[in-house]
Amino acid sequence: MNKQKNTLILGALALIAVAAIAWYFLQPPAPGTGTAVASGSGYVLTDHDLGMGNPKAPVVLIEYAAPSCPVCAQFNEVVVPELKANYIDTGKVYYVFRIFPLRPDDGAAEKIARCLPEDKYFAFIDLLFRNQSKWDVEYGVQDVHGGLVRLARIAGMSAEQADQCMNDTALDKTINDVAEDGQSKYAITGTPTIVVDGQAQKSGFISYATLKTTIDTALAKK
Repeated sequence: MNKQKNTLILGALALIAVAAIAWYFLQPPAPGTGTAVASGSGYVLTDHDLGMGNPKAPVVLIEYAAPSCPVCAQFNEVVVPELKANYIDTGKVYYVFRIFPLRPDDGAAEKIARCLPEDKYFAFIDLLFRNQSKWDVEYGVQDVHGGLVRLARIAGMSAEQADQCMNDTALDKTINDVAEDGQSKYAITGTPTIVVDGQAQKSGFISYATLKTTIDTALAKK
C-alpha cells in the first residue's frame, strides 16, 4: 500500500505528532515484543511470532502486512501458495507473519485471529484477506465491526466471543511494539514488506519470480 495514501504512522512513532496516527500507535511504546527464541543476521524471532514451516529452515522470511491491505491480499492469493508449496513445505524457508496495522480495524482483526487456537491463525488471516469486501472500509463497508464479527462466526466464534476479543486491550501494546520494531529495523514504507534473512525487500507487491530469485540467492549462501 502507498504510504501517503494510507496515512501510515511510520514517522509518528518517533516524532509523536502526525495528525493521522493509527489508533494502536497512540499507545506508549516499550522495547521488545516478546522473548527472543531465535535470531540471525538482521532479524530476531520472538515467542510472539507465529510462523509456517520448519523453524530451523535455512532461510527465514518475515512478512509485515495489514489484513485490510488489498495488495497484501493479492500477495496472499497469488504468491503465498507457491511460496508455501515450493519453499515452506519443503523445509527451505521458515515463514513468519507480522501485523503492521494501517488502521484500528487491522488491530481488531489481529486480536480475533489471536483468540483462535494457534493452528487456526493462518486460516483466519487468509479468510480476512479473501473477504476484504465484507469488512474493509476501502471497499465502502460501513459496518466494519459487523463484518469482522461475521467472519469470526465463520471461524467458530460467537458474536459475544468476537467482541470480547476485539475489546481486550491486552495485545494492544504488543501490536504497537511489533510494528514499531519493524519500522525501526526495516524502514517500512508500505505493506506488504518482505524481509528475507534480515534483508528488507521493496515495500509493495513482489512477484513470485522475484521472490524466488531472492530466496534462491539466500539459500546459495548457506
